[in-house]
Amino acid sequence: MKIVLLKDVKNIGKKGDVVSVSDGYASNYLIPNKLAIAGSEKAISEANQAKSSQAYHKEQERLAAVELGNKLQDVTVTLQVKTGDNGKIFGSVTNKEVATQLEKLGFVIDKKKIELDLIKNIGLYVAKIKLHPTVTVQIKVDVQSM
Repeated sequence: MKIVLLKDVKNIGKKGDVVSVSDGYASNYLIPNKLAIAGSEKAISEANQAKSSQAYHKEQERLAAVELGNKLQDVTVTLQVKTGDNGKIFGSVTNKEVATQLEKLGFVIDKKKIELDLIKNIGLYVAKIKLHPTVTVQIKVDVQSM
């Protein structure tokens, strides 16, 4: 029997998948527990349409991330920090500070998406920004003394 899954079912498929299972399993377990609906032509058509719509939206998100990544590649973030006599920073530079500076430049990036090595001295560093699971961009972080 063909069914359309309404929720993820282990070893069967994910939400929205059209799968074939035994008649008893479908009518005695999946359908009564609202894990699936019977695979009528209308239900299968709607499921396929929803899948293609979801794929389209994911691709649009990826393209937007690539476009933002192209804009970010040439950006250098300059941070002014307090330092001691030998060029060591009081504390360290965090991804929150980089995100704040990027926001001042017109790029709204979540601080959790910025990967930054420990910065304890002044100098030029590289930060990675994960915009999408498939799109990662590197920017320069210039740490200067006040």
